[in-house]
Amino acid sequence: MKLINERLHIQYPFFQGGMANIATGAFAAACSNAGALGLIASGGWDAEKLRAEVRTCKSLTDKPFGLNLMLMNPDADNIAKMAIEEKVPVITTGAGNPGKYMDDWKAAGITVIPVIASVALARRLSGEGADAVVAEGCESGGHIGEITTMALVPQVVDAVDVPVIAAGGIADGRGVAAALALGASGCQVGTVLLASEECPIHENYKKAVVKAKDRSTAITGRSVNAPVRVLRNQMTKAYLKAEQEGADLMTLEKFTLGSLRKAVIDGDTKNGSLMAGEISGLVHEIRPVAEIFADLYSGAQSVIADLQSFSK
Repeated sequence: MKLINERLHIQYPFFQGGMANIATGAFAAACSNAGALGLIASGGWDAEKLRAEVRTCKSLTDKPFGLNLMLMNPDADNIAKMAIEEKVPVITTGAGNPGKYMDDWKAAGITVIPVIASVALARRLSGEGADAVVAEGCESGGHIGEITTMALVPQVVDAVDVPVIAAGGIADGRGVAAALALGASGCQVGTVLLASEECPIHENYKKAVVKAKDRSTAITGRSVNAPVRVLRNQMTKAYLKAEQEGADLMTLEKFTLGSLRKAVIDGDTKNGSLMAGEISGLVHEIRPVAEIFADLYSGAQSVIADLQSFSK
């Protein structure tokens, strides 16, 4: 098995998750400099805002980096073109099928790695030219699918001939070793990076992740086919109550309007949308990203060595 870091010329086989309104150019550069693949998240930003973030990233690192394009972004077409113009080396995609951009990206020499939540989509996109896929389980924070990482990853590995990066529920070396055992060529992490010194979120948000326990997350939006995993708070309690009472999409959106900004910028842990995964309960301190990635790698090596000695 060839690990994804060998293919992308990065130190560790790790991707920083594409966290909307969090993963700036500066944060992506910090993750790339720490040995992972840093990703600039598009979220709701337009092409020119992202161009500025890409240029910031380039000014802060000479290592490989990428752009995560949420395909539901209204400016997706222009962002796709901008990525070619700015010579972004890697693009990951979410919330849709990037097929219409694939030929242009590949012609420009861009490595294309869609994030998928089902075997069917993995098969389709690998057949359309994807260089790898990120198989993201529902343990993840933010927008999620319905299949767990443990179930999804090996099925995707068996279904496609391209490398598979595991995502969802990974925050230490044990999770990395487990993902590799399932056949993954690397891992994408996000929640553990929320509790990093370099992450550009409010300190209150970071502390909320560190304080979280195993049952501290909830999934909002299932009733309107838009499931999002977040930390439980006053907003999620009201949202879930409204869902149980049959509220429509317009009513539910009143709870989430501007809620991510409240969390990221204002540090409002009661009314903000604190996107985080179930693995929050394993995140106990705020650390530099370089230490987080180094520990993920060395921890996995230690686990694998222990398992090898066990089998003798």
